[in-house]
Amino acid sequence: MSTAQEWQKSTDSKGPAAERERGRLPPRTVPGARPEYADEQLTERLGIKITSWDPDRLVGTMPVKANRQEYGLLHTGASAALASTLGGIAAAMRAGPDRMALGLELSCINHRTVFEGYITGVCTAVHAGNNVATYEVLVTDSRNRRICTARFTCVLRERTGNDPSTM
Repeated sequence: MSTAQEWQKSTDSKGPAAERERGRLPPRTVPGARPEYADEQLTERLGIKITSWDPDRLVGTMPVKANRQEYGLLHTGASAALASTLGGIAAAMRAGPDRMALGLELSCINHRTVFEGYITGVCTAVHAGNNVATYEVLVTDSRNRRICTARFTCVLRERTGNDPSTM
């Protein structure tokens, strides 16, 4: 059984699985996440919801409302945050609870803008190695038009303890 399959099986209980079904990202559903930071998640502030929890194809949505720049358009940084979130979660799921995924590089190309509705990101692995993982995240609008193409790379490391300064 792969690390991702073990993770899926371990989170199929009523608690985390129920949270996942609602699209929420409680830290206990992301392998190795630290529960003391549960109330400080950017995903909650941006309204990101995960709709498909598969490390080979992770899907999430985010509203345009409350994620706009000063002209009323979706802020391009919000698309980048969605891409980084999806890539980071997919890498953490693949790495498992004894390892951690640390963002190394994020590259985004914004193709068009969005004024309303929701955007959807689909994250797929380009390379899933033992030490480095790279993901492509395609972000589309509610009419399925591509608004952003992102590439996110993480380094996968062994956990060195609970002290954040050693991570």
